Amino acid sequence: MYLLILNAIALIIIICGLFFMVVGALGLLRLPDFYTRAHASGKCDTLGEGLMLLGFILYEGATLLSLKLLLLIIFIYISSPTAVHALVNVAYSRGVPPWQKGEERR
Repeated sequence: MYLLILNAIALIIIICGLFFMVVGALGLLRLPDFYTRAHASGKCDTLGEGLMLLGFILYEGATLLSLKLLLLIIFIYISSPTAVHALVNVAYSRGVPPWQKGEERR
């Protein structure tokens, strides 16, 4: 019974992570410029991947694989926002203009 409840919780967390991944993909398609697209994909992908890996950890139990997945979560939570910030910073310094209200999407 305990294992069934734990697997159900893991499945719910994995589905929540999948939801955020889909929202991030929709943000890439729907948002108007590079900066807002980078924001949507950076935030949603980081959270979605983290939740999915957390669900995999709960499903797997206390094993060496769970420790590896936890280290992967930590790596993603550090590197993904840093990479998105670096990309946006370079785009801003190269003169990529942000979208203004009333402009057409780029």
